[in-house]
Parts: sequence; structure tokens; C-alpha cells
Amino acid sequence: MAASHLLGPAEIRELAAELDVTPTKKLGQNFLHDPNTVRMIVGAAELSPDDVVVEVGPGLGSLTLGLVDTVSRVIALEIDPRLAGRLPATVAARAPEFAERLTVVNTDALKVSRTDLDAEPTALVANLPYNVSVPVLLHLLAEFPTIKRVLVMVQKEVADRLAAEPGSKIYGVPSVKAAFYGEVSRAGTIGKHVFWPAPNIESGLVRIDVDDTNPRELRGKVFPLVDAAFAQRRKTLRSTLAGQFGSAADAEAALRAAGIDPGLRGEKLTVDDFVRLGRGA
Repeated sequence: MAASHLLGPAEIRELAAELDVTPTKKLGQNFLHDPNTVRMIVGAAELSPDDVVVEVGPGLGSLTLGLVDTVSRVIALEIDPRLAGRLPATVAARAPEFAERLTVVNTDALKVSRTDLDAEPTALVANLPYNVSVPVLLHLLAEFPTIKRVLVMVQKEVADRLAAEPGSKIYGVPSVKAAFYGEVSRAGTIGKHVFWPAPNIESGLVRIDVDDTNPRELRGKVFPLVDAAFAQRRKTLRSTLAGQFGSAADAEAALRAAGIDPGLRGEKLTVDDFVRLGRGA
């Protein structure tokens, strides 16, 4: 990508001043202003020229400008009407040869549906709003089965949880639900000072290579089991899943039928274990 059209700290502040935009915690806004970080994110996503990327919370356009010259389409979902209205002009001014590749949708990413977009996204690349990062990620994976690659920036501790392995203290509901869709891995750590304003925490990159190992129609059976299994982490699966199966005895029977020890806790189960259990539910 051309360095000349990427935004730096001065350009970010100028755009914010022009729009009278003050980053808000409510919308999880921390504007990325470091071109090197943009290049790292786009590189880690390993996108192809044919990809259609959905970006969440493009803000003032830092990452958007890094994406439009790399893929065929960028569909940017922006909840703030001022930012959504300004983004096409920013791209047209800084990367005019790629401006036609951008579509901006002024919407809440937690509520967006397939009918809101005029193309099927093949990738999700975004600096997700930190206050709703996991719900947005899971909503988009559920809503758009055409997404095959995910590269998102989230709080470092959230990144660690998403990529956690069974048995660790931070392994939980987000870990299992993300793994339901494919292979989850950490793709880097981002410092505080590439944002304006600088957040109080570091950020992490998470990559998901989506596959079709687990049938999507099982999600409605598997995810409630995951929620229940982690609702009381210290209790055994026989106890935590009693409500899902009708009784503790029925839960034990279902667990044994799936080849799972009823005396285990939820944190010991892999996503494959939960899927086997869901198939029998």
C-alpha cells in the first residue's frame, strides 16, 4: 500500500477538529494514527485482491485507507453519522483511484444483517470498539457465513481470552464460541501510543481462519451448553448442565454418551467436546 495516502497523527487531529469529534468511551473510540500499525494489520490478514472486507468502526479512516488499495471492496460499518458521512470524502481525497471500492453503511454493527449489505463479505478486518468487541465479532461470524478470514484488534486481555486453550484460567465462553468457527490465533500485540487518545491498556490482534468443520445449524444447540458450562466455573458439568438436559442425571447420561467425564468442569472441554454434546442434545 502507498504510504502517502495513510493518515498520521496530524491528519487525524485535523479531521477530528473539522468534524468537532471528541473520541468517546461510550462508542469505544480510540483513533489509530500510525501507518506502520495499519500496514501490520493488513499484512497479518493476508488478504487477496478478490476479497470483500467488512470493517467495523472505521472512525476517521486510518485502516480503511490501508484496505482499499489491497482488496476489491471495503464495506465500512460506522455507527457515528458524522464519521460515516466524512469517510468517503477522506478516501476520495487521499486515495482517489480506489474511492469506488468503498461503501459506508451508517449502522450499529451489533444489529447489521445480510440485507443491509450489497455484497457478501469474505473477510472481517477491524479495530473493534473495545466495549462491544466480542459481541460484535460473534454477531458478524453468525450473520455472514461467507467470512473466511478474521483479523481484529481488541484489548490484549480479550485477545488472550479468545485464543486461550482448554484448561487455562482465561479459557471460557469467548474462547469456545470463537473456536466453533475455526482456528483462532494471536497475531501480534499493539502498544498504546499508536492511538488517539492513548488507551490505558495494550491491544492484541486476533486471527481466525474460518472453516466449515462445525455445521452452523448446531450453533443453537452448542452455544447454550457453553454458556451454562461456564456460568458456574467451579461446579462440575453434571451440575451446570442439569438445566439444559432436565436433570443432573440426564446431564450425566448425555455427557457419558458424548464420551465426556461428568465430573469435569467446563474449562476442560474443547470445542469438539461441546459439539459432540450438542449433537446429542
